[in-house]
Amino acid sequence: DMEVVYVLEGSVILRNGYYTYNLKQGDIFILNDREMHSFQRTDEDNLVMMFQMDLTYFSRYYDSLKNNFFVTDVEDDSDESLEVLRNLLAKIMMEIIQKGYGYEHKVIESTHNLIACLLSDFQYFVMENGRFKNEMKNKGNKILAGRLNRITDYMYDNYTRKLTLSEIADREHLSIYYLSHIIKEATGLSFQDLLSYIRVEESERLLLGTNKKIGAIAEETGFSAVRYYIKHFEHWFGMHPLEYRKKYIGKIISRDIEAKYKLATPAQIESAIRKQVKGIYADYADKFKAKPVIIDIDIYDDYAEVESEPPVMSEIMERDVNKVLAEPYRKMMEMQENIISSGENYIVSTKCKYPGALDSLSILMYNFDENTGRNLRKILNRDDLLRIVRNYENEMEFLVRCTGLSGTFRIIRYRLGKESFLAKIVHEADSGARESVRENLINKLTSEGNISTGSYISSDALSVRTIFEGIGAELILIDKV
Repeated sequence: DMEVVYVLEGSVILRNGYYTYNLKQGDIFILNDREMHSFQRTDEDNLVMMFQMDLTYFSRYYDSLKNNFFVTDVEDDSDESLEVLRNLLAKIMMEIIQKGYGYEHKVIESTHNLIACLLSDFQYFVMENGRFKNEMKNKGNKILAGRLNRITDYMYDNYTRKLTLSEIADREHLSIYYLSHIIKEATGLSFQDLLSYIRVEESERLLLGTNKKIGAIAEETGFSAVRYYIKHFEHWFGMHPLEYRKKYIGKIISRDIEAKYKLATPAQIESAIRKQVKGIYADYADKFKAKPVIIDIDIYDDYAEVESEPPVMSEIMERDVNKVLAEPYRKMMEMQENIISSGENYIVSTKCKYPGALDSLSILMYNFDENTGRNLRKILNRDDLLRIVRNYENEMEFLVRCTGLSGTFRIIRYRLGKESFLAKIVHEADSGARESVRENLINKLTSEGNISTGSYISSDALSVRTIFEGIGAELILIDKV
């Protein structure tokens, strides 16, 4: 799991591996997967949010998320991206505390935006004065950052065996010299030093979490000899592995050891919130078995390919027999926007004429599978449509990830679910029949779409998530405030 620590009040001492950090109000610290850590109070009271993310769940959407390395600079209070993180964490926390209607969905969606922010602004790092420091904005090269992610992913996955610079260079189709240069430029370390760091870092869990002998730990983490393990461990941790074990065993809190808090302290409340958040992810992981539909939109790349042909969906929605289903589609088409991406059951468009001035985005999504799409192209009457809508019960999850959007955005969502479409179809068929006031009201309320509004602050990437059970549609309007 990955944990985000956000100090809301007071201060706290965080020990992360060998290093100690004094976190004050407003600071955010990322505890990456596999990092062992502990907390210690200062002489003032504190209130700390500890937001734990289940990486197994979110890795369904983000490749290699478990091996990403995120760093926040706790000494840079002026970083605007930190303010974005604070807003997202506050939104998540309030949703969990208030437990309003649909709060689980809102928490998941906000977490996607949190991860998008981390991937955009907090995963590029250099080594400075013996510590990792975030420099994504200074480097400004996300292509290089992506390549470095692949390299470090591979190193974390293969550090237990003999691993060479030549092997990775071949995988990346780079010369050994250039690969060595970009690793040194990005991390301040040579390839061999970075590999040794990863091995030593991984050995800490075995050192403090097991009773294995030093020789066994050295072999298990890829060192060819115990003396090399001791040498590199002393370089990074400042002491012999056995001395480190004696000094810190039982004091570092791992993922499997519950922290010991005094009764009625804020830490207990935070622990309860953390458990609730983990439960949300577990529920969703059990419920949604189908592979999610992930739509990646790069505002600059996709805008260069504005689609001139009618969207594929038009073959279904412009048939008269499907006019009830087509209501959200017609609303979108009436805006006459530029379509920048579309598929069998989604459309993404914008009213802006060029990406530099892009301040709005429209997203339309429908839940029907390929087979249902074929049937909707062939049906001849209302009864056929009614049968399809009634019988289609598949679940579908959409995640739209937009990069290139920065600022504060208002999001309006217009949603029609299965029951709404059924009510519309039945009401249209019985429009000539006499209905009681009550029946008329029920049909009207059931057939109306659900409208919700919200806002998000984005530094570069914005994620929008929606879930359907049975036939459904959602039109989402995103506008810069």
